[in-house]
Amino acid sequence: MKVNSSNTQVFNLNNVDPEDIGDVLVKIERSFNIRLDDTSPKDVKTFGKLCDIVVEKVKQTNNDSCTTQQAFYKIRNAINSTISPPKELIKPQTKLADIFPRDTRLQVIAEIEKEMGFKINLLQPKQGVVATFAFVLLASVAGFFYQPVMAFIGLIIAFAGLLLAGKFGKELKVKTLGDLAEKVAREHYIKCRRDAATINRAEISQKIKELFSSSLYLEPSVLTRDAKF
Repeated sequence: MKVNSSNTQVFNLNNVDPEDIGDVLVKIERSFNIRLDDTSPKDVKTFGKLCDIVVEKVKQTNNDSCTTQQAFYKIRNAINSTISPPKELIKPQTKLADIFPRDTRLQVIAEIEKEMGFKINLLQPKQGVVATFAFVLLASVAGFFYQPVMAFIGLIIAFAGLLLAGKFGKELKVKTLGDLAEKVAREHYIKCRRDAATINRAEISQKIKELFSSSLYLEPSVLTRDAKF
């Protein structure tokens, strides 16, 4: 943290791994269908400046309609086309576990993604499984100094385990349909719009903040316009 002359704390994003920030920038490019390749790091001193650059690069016509609401409608239509659940279940507060039973979850969500035209990235493996294979991975790396053959086998097992866990994980990343609509709206902003030729410019900075906050596990309150890169 740094403190400015008015005694207000300013968060320093230099404390975040640059690769992690790079991953978020890729998500921003994908969500808003823009490229940041020509943006020089020296020109981006603050979080507010990054938001301004993204707003400038987005060329669609402004329209004040809510993108999260449109994302909800898009998800609702995909669910209705795929599994036709009772109407009373299709509400923002509905728990996803009630719509996607665990035994058919992988298949149903794959069909919904096909209907929507993009991945919603909703599922993940159990954290205990990930932790187990991560431990095997670290132990195998350390083991190369003592038993390289066994360590190599351990690496193969760890990588294969993590790959399979990611592919077949059934844990939900968010709990409700409303949460999912917010997730999809920030990760696939343009694709969620009813008219892809329009965008609500007033939402852009907030969606960028949500991407940083959710991806880097930061409190949204620290991502002020003055937060420094």
